[in-house]
Amino acid sequence: MTANDPIDILMIGHITKDRLVIDGHTDIATGGAVYYGGVALRHIGVRVGVVTRLHPSDFPLLDELVQEGVQVFAASAPETSSMETYFTLADVEHRIFKLKGFAGRFQAQEIPNLPTRIYLITPVVSGEVDLPLLRQLATQRPLALDAQGFVRRHNHGNVMLGDWPDMKQVLSHVTFLKVDRTEAEWLTGKTDLRTAVHLLAAYGPREIILTQSSSVIAYAGGHIYEYPFRSAALAGRTGRGDTCFATYIGKRLDDASPREACQFAAAVTTLKQERPGPWRGTLAEVEAWIANHQHSSLL
Repeated sequence: MTANDPIDILMIGHITKDRLVIDGHTDIATGGAVYYGGVALRHIGVRVGVVTRLHPSDFPLLDELVQEGVQVFAASAPETSSMETYFTLADVEHRIFKLKGFAGRFQAQEIPNLPTRIYLITPVVSGEVDLPLLRQLATQRPLALDAQGFVRRHNHGNVMLGDWPDMKQVLSHVTFLKVDRTEAEWLTGKTDLRTAVHLLAAYGPREIILTQSSSVIAYAGGHIYEYPFRSAALAGRTGRGDTCFATYIGKRLDDASPREACQFAAAVTTLKQERPGPWRGTLAEVEAWIANHQHSSLL
């Protein structure tokens, strides 16, 4: 892709400098949903743009996206968002987050007015995207939104789930919503996934993607589809939800049904979890995996 080529998906969110502490071992890596999702989308042939904010000294972090063919629109910020994540491979679902830097709130003038099919809103923590900006974007294109960037609250560096005061107003503008199991339970007070997704859909989203350790679930048209993750290893657990949501949206824009998109996203995410970093596989690899794992459950 070259500058100003048509874009299928315009992603909006902070790229991050991450410090991952896994079983006491520390790795330094680039992170953020725009990074994991953007690279994966390019490898399934989707034209992607990324809008992000970071300190000018960290602009070289964006080179990897550019080399992958992503159009990048970066605004200067006083600092780059940075996250520390602590977890063990024995229990990858329970993680402790520490925010070490925050690149600030997106401004309307930082979002390029380019032809795109959908806005994919993927903040890392709350405060990146506000309701007025979402309302403005919703008048231009459909919105896909990851709830993590609205319920992950940060206070003196500590990141934990918190209230989402304008949830009803935000979700009324959203077409595709992504949550993980913990977020779904937090937002609805329900542990039953069928009940939780129906409650969230009542606020306006047409389709809901829910990830958990064992599978991805898609709610669409009153039906719920589930496909398992069958990863041989979990060394690439970080970025799982980002990859899953982005590739689901990419396939839906490619006219795949919700069931087909759910199955495809499960396959990509399975492969992604087996090695660190973004998924850089091929469509042929995904299709082969699907052909060998024809299994789904309808909840």
